[in-house]
Amino acid sequence: MSNKTAAGGKAPMPAAVEKEAQRLYAKLKHVGFNLGYCRLIAPLTLEINRLKKEKNAVILAHSYQTPDIVYGVADFYGDSYGLSVAAGKTKAKTIVFAGVKFMAETAKILNPAKKVLLPAPDAGCSLSESITAADVRALKKKHNGAPVVVYVNTSADVKAEADSCCTSSNALKIIEGFDSDKVIFLPDALMGENLQKKTKKKLILWPGKCIVHDEFKPSAIMTFKKNTPGLKVMAHLECRPEVVALADMAGGTEDMIRYVKTTDAKAYMLVTECGLTDRMKVEFPKKRFTGMCSMCPYMKKTSLPMILQVLKKARKDQVVDVPEKVRRKAEKALKMMFELTERAILD
Repeated sequence: MSNKTAAGGKAPMPAAVEKEAQRLYAKLKHVGFNLGYCRLIAPLTLEINRLKKEKNAVILAHSYQTPDIVYGVADFYGDSYGLSVAAGKTKAKTIVFAGVKFMAETAKILNPAKKVLLPAPDAGCSLSESITAADVRALKKKHNGAPVVVYVNTSADVKAEADSCCTSSNALKIIEGFDSDKVIFLPDALMGENLQKKTKKKLILWPGKCIVHDEFKPSAIMTFKKNTPGLKVMAHLECRPEVVALADMAGGTEDMIRYVKTTDAKAYMLVTECGLTDRMKVEFPKKRFTGMCSMCPYMKKTSLPMILQVLKKARKDQVVDVPEKVRRKAEKALKMMFELTERAILD
């Protein structure tokens, strides 16, 4: 047992804290966390994990969350689709969502009887905030009969106006799953432009953009590719089409993870939010990753102290609620996403 303490004093650390610090360090060392920092946060992660069991709670964390959350306290981590599935299957009474508001709303839509907590209630999303339910109704009226597919990065109100939801990983499957030559696809215009090149259906788009992925420029990718022989570039579908055109693979976060698993390259570049690059460094320590990333200010609002606080005693604004009428309609759109995704896999 170490003679150091979490606060830097002389008293020895409890064995449990030191063991937890070593567990954290085994993962987090790959993304620059030192053992001293792991010793500082070990009491936090121990207390959070203890409270989860005591209160029958589960923590869902998006891949864009910080590594100390993903590997320290999350029960499930991944992309929006995977977390939606996990939210629908969990038997826990309480769901704590380390992510942004639309994700927590999705968990509540699928689990109306469970308590859903959002540690950072002000964690929004540029895409979600770019469109309203009234905007969707106006588009439906203008393009009468066209099915509406909305990205999961939308509010419950917007989901309630859709025929189906989608994620970046299954968007094309969902679009192709409708028997229509025209589909209203909302709200990500850049993803819509990228998908339009892959489908014969006419996509009706909305001018929404992700503030993270819109920032990536093709010039930087070209420079990295020129200076790094054998570099494999993966770009998120929320990026500009000219960026996606330079990628060896374009898709969602889970698509990128599968690509890394199934290819053997000298180096990889993930053109997406920094959190996924951190995940890859932890989970594939023998592979080399070049960082061309940008941090999402919304995703990074959540912290370990906030998760501990919400588990101890949630404030009113941290409890997620969706009106039942809206919830039922949004649930249909989410279940249609699951159905069309499974149908595409079976086909």
